Amino acid sequence: MDSKTVDITYDVVTGKETPLIGAEENRQTVERFLIEQKGFAKQDIEVDAPLELLIAGEVYRSKIDLIVRVNGRRLMAIKCAAGSLGSREREILAASRLIDTYQIPFSMVSDGKTAIVLDTVSGQSIGEGLDAVFSKQDASEKLKTLEFLPFPEKRRDREKIIFRSYDSMNVNVLSAA
Repeated sequence: MDSKTVDITYDVVTGKETPLIGAEENRQTVERFLIEQKGFAKQDIEVDAPLELLIAGEVYRSKIDLIVRVNGRRLMAIKCAAGSLGSREREILAASRLIDTYQIPFSMVSDGKTAIVLDTVSGQSIGEGLDAVFSKQDASEKLKTLEFLPFPEKRRDREKIIFRSYDSMNVNVLSAA
């Protein structure tokens, strides 16, 4: 970091100090929205979920902004963006497909004012706007009929490269030490 001062906020979910750079303000808005409007508890939300990928023999480390859990299962991965939401859809889909032994069923991109919710397996948009975001109650109902499918092994290497390509373009973020 250089001598510029960086504004600090406290993360809504974790309570930890966090610098207000990049899309952080948007993430705080999304966190408040999930808790206050959609009924999720702080413990239902993972912040900066680590994602480690082995690509061509080298480890690539990143984080997923938010992951929402329902009844202990990862249900939705969220990318908080400061710019165009459409340009971040492919990144969050790849992350949702790679972070666990199963594809996190839903992916979302949000700037805190609007959102795009995607079906991870098909990659198709299933709703736009904050009203498209599931409440905890709706998510619990969806959980009853969902299949948690693994991502096809033969497509994993390609998906890792896609994720890294998009993720490496993120700017205004502090690198993990």
